[in-house]
Amino acid sequence: MSQTITIDPVTRLEGHGKITIQLNGQGGVEDAHFHVTQVRGFERFAQGRPFYEMPSLMARICGICPVSHLIASAKACEAIMSVRIPHTAAQLRRMLNLAQMVQSHALSFFYLASPDLLLGMESDPASRHIFGVVSAKPELGRAGIALRRFGQHIIELLGDKRIHPGWVVPGGVTEPLSPAKRDEILAMIPEAYANVKLALAAYKQIADSFKPEIEVFANFPSLFMGLINEDESVEFTDGTLRLIDAKGNIVDDGITASRFTEVIGEAVEAYSYTKFAYYKPLGYPEGSYRVGPLARLNIAKTMGTPLADKELAEFKQLAEGPVQGSFYYHHARLVDMLYGIEKIEQILSDPLILDTHVRATAGVNRLEGAGQAEAPRGTLMHNYKVDENGLITWANLVIATGQNNNAMNKGVLQAARHYIKDGKFSEGILNRIEAVVRTFDPCLSCSTHAFGQMPLDVTLISADGEIVDRVMR
Repeated sequence: MSQTITIDPVTRLEGHGKITIQLNGQGGVEDAHFHVTQVRGFERFAQGRPFYEMPSLMARICGICPVSHLIASAKACEAIMSVRIPHTAAQLRRMLNLAQMVQSHALSFFYLASPDLLLGMESDPASRHIFGVVSAKPELGRAGIALRRFGQHIIELLGDKRIHPGWVVPGGVTEPLSPAKRDEILAMIPEAYANVKLALAAYKQIADSFKPEIEVFANFPSLFMGLINEDESVEFTDGTLRLIDAKGNIVDDGITASRFTEVIGEAVEAYSYTKFAYYKPLGYPEGSYRVGPLARLNIAKTMGTPLADKELAEFKQLAEGPVQGSFYYHHARLVDMLYGIEKIEQILSDPLILDTHVRATAGVNRLEGAGQAEAPRGTLMHNYKVDENGLITWANLVIATGQNNNAMNKGVLQAARHYIKDGKFSEGILNRIEAVVRTFDPCLSCSTHAFGQMPLDVTLISADGEIVDRVMR
């Protein structure tokens, strides 16, 4: 008899998802899927709204990475306006985006992943959480909390709110940076350096003990995509996209936001409300790729800051060519964070950082615009169409989690087939299968949007548990 194992919900994720594992009659794994079970419709909500409202509206998609949506949305609006924002506004946005990256990565590494890494995959589930980490490793627990506070406080200083700041607008930002706020941010940086260095040292001490997991946690050849500058340094806010193959060869380069939809398609599977992005010339699923911290480090030749460059050089020693194992997303996040702190310090030394010219203004000059940025989890693209009055007629969002969706599903299947034999499994094995998904740090709230007709399954169940009626679309 076949059997289905269901992990519902998948814990320590941002959003709601489940895993189903289908066993055959011999107790081997036949198939496995990661299901995103929630659905939201921001593309539909946006229709009829003035385009200049889009950044603030789109920021409401997510409370963890609202800044990414603010920036990608504002860039799409600026394409409609045909404006170039002032230099100081661009620098301030870059700092805001990096602060969000630091706080989001701190959440992922310390709050969601570190209970597995520091306490063990087989540790007691009752204490396998951030409070258990703080109890067992108080110095690291405090470092994680402080790094998240560092990023959030910078967002609050710049945008007046930690969550959903309205500071980023089409054309730039609403107000300049004051000397007092600049000095307050600079004063926070030494502690941030100490905390991220502590985390890197702790990770490197334990990484070798996870070699069995590294081998089967979504470890396979794939394409990788991320933003990069002309000097081949990592980029989060500007630059263009580069796509490389599993050997590090460039597949496509210089992909601007306006080209994104020409080369990237989106497929739909019946088992998930999150789409599956792919590189069109290779088709689906062969053209599936990975984004996020692992992809960024695989693509970049340099981080562009001295401390992070040393860490990047060490990271690249993990493999000949791109690092394929998704377990190393954890390592890459820490390098990202170190870079973010260094880059924020560099930005604050810009002699024009206190300039008061921080916004350009214009009306509708084009009827379509697209904007892209690197969210903590990877590439994010917003694409809008408007009418002559500037009202949104169509919108599409391509989210990092959708771009990693195929890799997450392949990773769940790879781990399930490795760990489950003869139909036997333990809580620790199921936790490892969940942990595959956590390496990608998916944001499920971000990833589910209405585009075309979404699959729908409505089931009416009686008080006795019997199915009374079912409607499927």
